[in-house]
This record gives sequence, structure tokens and C-alpha cells, in this order.
Amino acid sequence: MAELPDLTVFADILSRKFTGQTVEEITITEARKLNVSADKLKTTLEGKKLEMVTREGKTLQFHFAGGEALGLHLMLRGELVDLEADETPRFQVMAMRFDNGKGFAVVDLQKQATLTLQPPPLNVPDALAMDGEYFADLLSKKRTLIKTLLMDQKLVRGIGNSYADEILYHAGISPFSVAKSIPANRVSKLYKSIADVLNKAVKQIAEANDDELRGELKDFMTVHSPKLKTTAKGEAIKTEKIGGRTTYYTDAQELYM
Repeated sequence: MAELPDLTVFADILSRKFTGQTVEEITITEARKLNVSADKLKTTLEGKKLEMVTREGKTLQFHFAGGEALGLHLMLRGELVDLEADETPRFQVMAMRFDNGKGFAVVDLQKQATLTLQPPPLNVPDALAMDGEYFADLLSKKRTLIKTLLMDQKLVRGIGNSYADEILYHAGISPFSVAKSIPANRVSKLYKSIADVLNKAVKQIAEANDDELRGELKDFMTVHSPKLKTTAKGEAIKTEKIGGRTTYYTDAQELYM
């Protein structure tokens, strides 16, 4: 699943490629996950100029002239691909072509990628926008496991399974720690680790992708990878399930119960 760093880079690439271009045609090949009819989506956005693309949590937001917006959640297997000529990629869900002859498509083998016309605003803070006071107060009230909390999109938007492991390893905190049991000084460290890990990943992925809409990149992971047996420090990497998701961690991470 594409997470916050990947999506941030995708938004930047799409903005560079298509901002200022007018939508010439939208093709919907899988309409089951739309919140409106395919015809409604087409008539609303075709002929509109794209003003910018942003990331909101785990979604991409396409903003058009006139205040129209389209939200895109790639879900577990969705991807973005560049379009050339009149090709139709395999497993296409939606294609958007612009008046410069170029465009992009959303493809998804599982057909779960979700498009939302005029997505409602959310009050949940983004992982890279929340303040430290909110984060500390949040943890002080929760007896849930810290990894589960970090991944809860109703509490903090943008962090998924992979980067939750990376953040917790960077902070030196066990994913099995109880949120409210983590000492204040370690909460501060964890808050800083969120920004450090995510911003570093954004930079690495941006450099690797350049202007190509590649799939999510995990080559830079320090602990969350089935290819790794030990960390750069020589610590053995272990795996266990939390909430049905594989968690990568080391015994060097402090456990707070």
C-alpha cells in the first residue's frame, strides 16, 4: 500500500506534469467504488483546468478550477501510471487525459481503488501537520498498542504498516508498548521520529522517482523488509502479527507496559 511518503511524491509529480492543463476526457472502467455515477464525474470535471494536486492523509486530492475536487485512495494494490497515445493499461480503474495529449491512469488488480467527487473535509490531523501537544495528549489517553494507534486513520492520518515500524524503530520504542505507558521524554522522541522518518523517505523517494509515476518504493527501509535479517547495527529483526499485519521490530526497542 502506498503510504504518506509515496503519496507526497506522487502529488508533486502529478502537479508538475498537469497543473494548468484542462481535462479533455475521463474514462471510467470500474465504477463500483465511485461515490457518484460515472456520468456525473465526467460532466463535472471534463473541461475543467487542474489547479493543483495535494496529499491528504492517505489520499490524493485533485483540485480543479471552480472549486471542484476529486479524491483518490489507492487502497492496497492501486497504482498510478503515465498514459501515452490511446493505450489502455491492464486493470485500469480510471484514466484522465489532458489537452496536452498526456494523462495518467489508476490501475488496480483488486479493483478497490476509490474515487470520491467533492471529498468531505476531515478534522483528523495529518502525521506531518499535527503538533506535539496533540500527540502527547492523544497517547496519554490510550491503552492501545502504540503501533495500532499510529496506524489509526481516525487519530492520525497518513501512517501505514511499513512506516509505523520504521518510526518506532527510529524512536527505539517497541511496537507492543502501551501508548499511555510511554514516558513523556520518549513521547517527544517518537513525535520527532515521525517527522524525521517520513521527511527523509519523501526526499529519498523523490530522488529515485524523478518525474516517473513508479509504484511505492521500500528500498530505503531500515527494519520493515522481508529481505533484511539484521539492522545496520547488527540487531536481529523479528516479525510478529499486530492486528493481522506483519510487524518488524528488534529486541533493542524499549517495551513500555
